[in-house]
Amino acid sequence: MNIYEYAMQMEKDGENYYRDLAQKTQNKGLKSIMMMLADAEVKHYNLFQNMKKHEMVRMPDTAILNDVKNIFVKMREENQLQVDIAEVELYRKAQDIETKTRDFYIEKSVEVDAAQKEILLKIADEEKRHYLVLEKIIDFVNRPDYWLENPEWYHLEDY
Repeated sequence: MNIYEYAMQMEKDGENYYRDLAQKTQNKGLKSIMMMLADAEVKHYNLFQNMKKHEMVRMPDTAILNDVKNIFVKMREENQLQVDIAEVELYRKAQDIETKTRDFYIEKSVEVDAAQKEILLKIADEEKRHYLVLEKIIDFVNRPDYWLENPEWYHLEDY
């Protein structure tokens, strides 16, 4: 299996995992975030599919961190802060998946040409953002009153 086939399978697995998480949560806001993450994995899958065909690809801009923050603000305004604490382990597993995926892309970036390397590293950075989103979800589930005021939230755009 070549790099692109393996990457496509990882992205497909990630998409399926996030869609499964979306079905498991009763919180509308978290369900929306999980669907956003699943959709991001689909975009990655499509990029790798095009790279496999040796087509020119361009990494689309993403605003996932701002979108997620807006969802949490809305959840707070609508008093939708009830979340099942048992879901935390599922989010931690998703973090592990994002870390392994990111590490794979960084590792494989030395095996491809410069243009493809740039795309792999950008996707690796986006996987890091997904990890941070999941980290904030875990913080939110564990401490909903503290979560939004946490000053670290406002520095996520640096990633």
